[in-house]
Amino acid sequence: MVKLCGLHLLYLLVFHLAACHGMNGLGVSGPLQDMTFSVSEGTTGVHVIYQFTIEPPAVSLRLSGEKDDVIEIASTDGYLYLNGSLDRENKAIHRLQVEALNVMGEKVKGPYSITINVQDINDNPPKFEKSKYYGAVWQNSHPGKPFLRVHATDRDDPTTPNAKLSYNILHHFPNPFKSMLFQIDNVTGAISTSELGSRLLNPQKQATFILVVTVKDLAGMSENALTSNIDVEITVKENIWKAPPKVSIKENSTEPHPISITQVQWNEPDAKYDLLQREWLPRFPFTIDQNGTIYVTEPLDREEKELYSFFATAKDNEGEELGRPLLILVQVEDINDNPPVCQNALTIFEVQENEGLGSNIGTLHATDMDKKNTLNSRLQFRIVDQNPKIPLDSLFIIQQEAGTFQLSSSSLNKQVASTYSVTVEVTDKVFTTLCDVKINVIDINDQIPIFEKSDYGNCTILEDTPEGEVILEIQATDADEPFTGSSQIIYQIEEGDQNKNFIIETDPQTNRGFVKISKALDFEMSSTYNLTVKAINPEPLVKGVQYNSSSTAYFRVVVVDANEGPVFSKNTYIADIFEDVPVGTLVMTVTANDPEGDQIRYTLKNNKRNWLEIDTVSGKIYTAAPLDREVEHDYRVQVTATEENKKSQSSTAIFMIHIKDVNDNPPRLAKGNHLFFCHPLHGGVKAEIQATDDDEQLYPPEFTFSLGGSENIKSDWEISRTDGTHAYLSPKHTNLEEKQYSIPLIINDNGKPPLEGALNLQVNVCRCSDEGRCFIEVENHSGMPSTGMAVGLLLGVLLFIGR
Repeated sequence: MVKLCGLHLLYLLVFHLAACHGMNGLGVSGPLQDMTFSVSEGTTGVHVIYQFTIEPPAVSLRLSGEKDDVIEIASTDGYLYLNGSLDRENKAIHRLQVEALNVMGEKVKGPYSITINVQDINDNPPKFEKSKYYGAVWQNSHPGKPFLRVHATDRDDPTTPNAKLSYNILHHFPNPFKSMLFQIDNVTGAISTSELGSRLLNPQKQATFILVVTVKDLAGMSENALTSNIDVEITVKENIWKAPPKVSIKENSTEPHPISITQVQWNEPDAKYDLLQREWLPRFPFTIDQNGTIYVTEPLDREEKELYSFFATAKDNEGEELGRPLLILVQVEDINDNPPVCQNALTIFEVQENEGLGSNIGTLHATDMDKKNTLNSRLQFRIVDQNPKIPLDSLFIIQQEAGTFQLSSSSLNKQVASTYSVTVEVTDKVFTTLCDVKINVIDINDQIPIFEKSDYGNCTILEDTPEGEVILEIQATDADEPFTGSSQIIYQIEEGDQNKNFIIETDPQTNRGFVKISKALDFEMSSTYNLTVKAINPEPLVKGVQYNSSSTAYFRVVVVDANEGPVFSKNTYIADIFEDVPVGTLVMTVTANDPEGDQIRYTLKNNKRNWLEIDTVSGKIYTAAPLDREVEHDYRVQVTATEENKKSQSSTAIFMIHIKDVNDNPPRLAKGNHLFFCHPLHGGVKAEIQATDDDEQLYPPEFTFSLGGSENIKSDWEISRTDGTHAYLSPKHTNLEEKQYSIPLIINDNGKPPLEGALNLQVNVCRCSDEGRCFIEVENHSGMPSTGMAVGLLLGVLLFIGR
């Protein structure tokens, strides 16, 4: 701190006063009175604050109070000045008193109160409360949930940006990824894991990180902000919030419920646990207590549901999730609690009387609802009764595991017994079920089917014959016992139907075969089918008997061409085109083919605006007139393809063009075509206008407004833009005459290329009613009484007055 005195000080004060007066253009002197001053801290050298004028009988001034050896007064000249710098952080307000003294040193005026408020400057960097911070975070902790806070203070004025702090992480060591694993709230200094850190932090790979945290004042928004850095050491702890192994529970438990089955635990105490269903169940048989222990509340049935999956959650006192929900899996283990069930109330087998020893007759099917491929659902079969018991009691045996019946003797004789009733015991070692089986002894299959004729000739059909229609009936007979597998006939197409266009269905009562269309025919693909049909039995023939030519028949299917309409390559054609393309532009080519190869002629229908035309031979579609997206932006027509023959069959397709916009419409007024101002004019009046554009607006429009015409118009009126679509028109002065003005207005859009709209605003400066509406005088017409007064017409256009 430097102190000056004597004449040298006076010269400096006078110089400084003159300089301040010249720079500020303000008075810095005045009579002695109570005053308050604001002075920035940190000023250097001599700084004049004010000059008090000394009025007789006073000849000098005296300053007392909180001067702190910095605040002085030139006693005979009245200059209040700083002889050094103030520090707001040491003292923000200095309170002093000034008195006027006479030549005797006696007080003649005062004391007056002088208050000096020290204004803050950004001269203090922020400081962290600690020299280093330490924190711990759990692996897989919830991203964005703070686990540590750093805090810094700034001695500057807290009501100014000088003390507004912003935190940031400069980097962390190590940094194995391109993105940060941690994040910080720039206002509160709260540190948490990022999304990436929540997933990737692993104490087995890296248990410790050093974060370099910086804090800046001026809210971190200025290059001149003062900065401090601090190291934050973070330890990653292994997460104990993990999903437990899959739980297994035996079904239909008889123990008292609820039963503890597993437990989850959050990394820290006081967590609130809950269960969240993964799939909705009408009855949810699980619960969790506040120790994280999960219970099953009732016996479970595996046959009702074998696997339960749900989530366990941990939340804090505010209900915010502490970590990701854990998937809990509960497997219900099977017990043998279901008896075997016969698949049919009565199972029927057929066996030929000449079947040999060990021949398979059929398989008895039974089921068990217990878990498949376990001992609980393992079924074993045993014959417990046979009726009649002739010629032997044990004519049949059953495979214990498979349930397959076999002959134990070759003693079957239809004349002795044509039917046997057999009772089979089916057991799963806990439960037993009896199944009934009926075995019919049938005649041996020693006769082959014989067709009534071997050649059914030609069968002529149209190619558009519908699927499922019967085109031919065939008949074969079999001399074996009726209504048995030995006499039942199955017709098979052996040759001539590679594409499976035909099927043959058999009437079980008559063995008559019905040839039907199974797939649509196509004359152009095949016009003739030479079919070979074989008749067989479902039962195998006895040894020594074979099918021969008597069981085979032939017929030919002749397909007659049907005139089909043309077929377009697409049902709908779509094209994009700009609205400014010249007439005659090729838009697209449509194609259709006639199955019979006839020539095709193309026409357009529903071409209501006649914007398109089509080449009747090639199918090329051209523009026939200028397009206008503002009239119709999706133009749809119908294309017809017609055969050029006597029948002239036709088909149609849709053709649509999406007309793309070009900037071909100049801006126009949407509001403000008729404006008025009340005469006499007042300062600040203005009227709003609004512009629009008929072109497609992919982005918000940005119009610019300007006045045209002569300099006289521009000297009387001005236009001011308020946003992209609105502007205000206002008079530049209040001397405008009462009359109608035509004001050229130019509006430009932001299209490519930009377009300009030029129009004339009709503006009335008129006398107004008390309600602020404009009256326009109307001339008196011949024959009408004159009132000698102006008859007003209300225009109804509101005036926007900004005073």
